[in-house]
Amino acid sequence: MAWRKTPLLNRNLISLFPFNSNTFIANYSSKSNLYPVKVGIPEFLNGIGNGVETYAEKLEAEFGDLQNLLVARSMKLKKLNVGADPKVCKHRKLILKYAHKYRLGLWRPRIEPPKTNK
Repeated sequence: MAWRKTPLLNRNLISLFPFNSNTFIANYSSKSNLYPVKVGIPEFLNGIGNGVETYAEKLEAEFGDLQNLLVARSMKLKKLNVGADPKVCKHRKLILKYAHKYRLGLWRPRIEPPKTNK
């Protein structure tokens, strides 16, 4: 009989606390913001890494801003010779993969933290 009373007790305890009582704890962070406020094509490609940043000038000249790059298709990148070399064919796939993640809000490029010289 005692095991039947515990869900009722737990339900009553939960109802005592306001719904958003832990919101402050979840939103608080003592770490500095390492994400850039404005993301352009060079910041986006630097965030991806793996040598993709070598195409920054070419893509910026062709697309102009990040929004046009985010909606670009594989054939458009292939015509610009992004990842056309068989050794670096993964670059086009990386750009498309991270563009999709960025559109969905699952990924943002990070700013490199300042390095301290010891």
